[in-house]
Amino acid sequence: MTVGGSTADEGARLRALARKGWWRTVLRWCGVNANNRRLEAAAVRQEQGSLGEQQTAALLARLPAGWTVFHDLAVPGRRFNLDHVLIPPSGAGVIVLDSKKWRRTWPTTLVRGRVQCGPQDRHQQIVNFAGYVSGTAAALGVPAGMLMPVIVVHGSPVAGGRLDVPVPEWERTVHVLAADRLVDVLAGMPGGRGPVQPAAAALAARVRQTLPRYGSAA
Repeated sequence: MTVGGSTADEGARLRALARKGWWRTVLRWCGVNANNRRLEAAAVRQEQGSLGEQQTAALLARLPAGWTVFHDLAVPGRRFNLDHVLIPPSGAGVIVLDSKKWRRTWPTTLVRGRVQCGPQDRHQQIVNFAGYVSGTAAALGVPAGMLMPVIVVHGSPVAGGRLDVPVPEWERTVHVLAADRLVDVLAGMPGGRGPVQPAAAALAARVRQTLPRYGSAA
């Protein structure tokens, strides 16, 4: 499966549902089938998400030697997937990275503690992601503090290049980064450069054993 494959597949499924049957096509042409319009909109979001994941993967290929990078992983017993999971050379922790592709003409900002993209409140996505990361820590059997949640935003300019967003519900801070800041921030973090340590190899093995590729047999 290619990077972003599960997201692209879901987009194709939604688009097929929206277009299924000649009568749905006729109703869509007439503009009277609201359900189809919602399905089409959901398909577009999934397709944009897949493109964002592919763009992130291209950026991650520029990380210094020693990083271990996984794409499109599942968490057993959970319905969500993880776009990217990263382990730095030091093995000091795990970065769970989510890709977003938001409207480029709308800035991403923090307003009274909530993430917004232009006029749209996107904060629930941040909260949901923090919960996914907590669930991932539990699945891996490691302390929650070992996992760092990072969201990379393509398209929309992120105010200041970076937003550090507290999520009290999950006792976490989610780091929202502009795409052009991603590699520098990761490489510049403590343990982001240098030889691969045994702890990194052990964490990578735990990820491989615990988190299968999304859509594959567990």
